Amino acid sequence: MKIAQKIRFTAALACWPFLAHAGAIEHLNDFLKNTRTLKAEFSQSVIGKNGRKPQNSSGTVTISRPGKLRWEIIKPYPQLVVGDGEKIWVYDPELKQVTVRKAGQAIGGSPAALLAGNNDLDKNFSLKEAGDADGLSWLEATPKASDSGFERVRLGFAGSELRAMELLDTFGQTTLVRFSKIERNPALPATAFKFTPPAGADVVGE
Repeated sequence: MKIAQKIRFTAALACWPFLAHAGAIEHLNDFLKNTRTLKAEFSQSVIGKNGRKPQNSSGTVTISRPGKLRWEIIKPYPQLVVGDGEKIWVYDPELKQVTVRKAGQAIGGSPAALLAGNNDLDKNFSLKEAGDADGLSWLEATPKASDSGFERVRLGFAGSELRAMELLDTFGQTTLVRFSKIERNPALPATAFKFTPPAGADVVGE
């Protein structure tokens, strides 16, 4: 994936969470109320507007609410996003480059706010039920801010478990994420959300 695409996705993500016929929105609220930490594996496909062959990757995600997350792509090319509550760090080992932003700017209206933010979703998103498909109950979140970097995000639940996310950004690029091996409320080391730029890395941003 090109670096511009990587940064657009991770900034929109910033590096996102949801329950079915009680309603997906109710499942989301239940998820947020009862989930303090989260750990899972993910597989991700990025599809360009031109419909070329998807770019696939996989890795792990770790969240501590509110405001802390670790999104680590392991294959095929390593990349790391760490939110420590104050800043969002995006590290690309291949380019030896670190991009850093204030967490408030990066998370506020992004999909990460759905997963790692506080429970005040109505401030930044318009939420609506999106029906059932592929064995999942879906919810669609549309950002209220015009500069969020994405048009909408759909979240799919199986029972009380978040299983999928579909993100459409403002460039027409679609990112499909599927979650597996989900652990809710595991004990997490504080070091999971700390990042120090490696020696020799070029640091861009704040």
